[in-house]
Amino acid sequence: MLNLTNRRCATAHHPPVRCSASYAPYPGFDMTHLLATLEQTLWRTETRYDRALMEATFAPDFREFGRSGRRYTRDDLLPEGEAHPIHATLHDLSVTDLSDTLALVTYLSEVRRPADSEWANRSSLWDRASGRWQLRFHQGTPCKAPT
Repeated sequence: MLNLTNRRCATAHHPPVRCSASYAPYPGFDMTHLLATLEQTLWRTETRYDRALMEATFAPDFREFGRSGRRYTRDDLLPEGEAHPIHATLHDLSVTDLSDTLALVTYLSEVRRPADSEWANRSSLWDRASGRWQLRFHQGTPCKAPT
């Protein structure tokens, strides 16, 4: 199960996402909550392995510089085969508006495995120029667990 710790979101845990990423502002619209929820889809087993959802989430020209240092394209990361459980916590998630169509999401990820935990500083560039929010770029940089 994913846990989300976030100093800027109103809630600490969001349910599984099955929503449209279309931008439709209204009074009280919370962009931080929306983008945090979309970022979560990448870290939840039930959404990360949903190929149709990930095809809609990753922009056609998506690129990633992974925690391992490896480079990935959209096709590399579209799910195939059996889903594997994801045990992760996203810490200190924040959203920075860069323009009317771009937002930067940053956070610290903790991925738990039976033998250890892996920590990384993460950044995601979300773009809504197509009319819906899509992930255009992501980078994970290894780091030590916070003290």
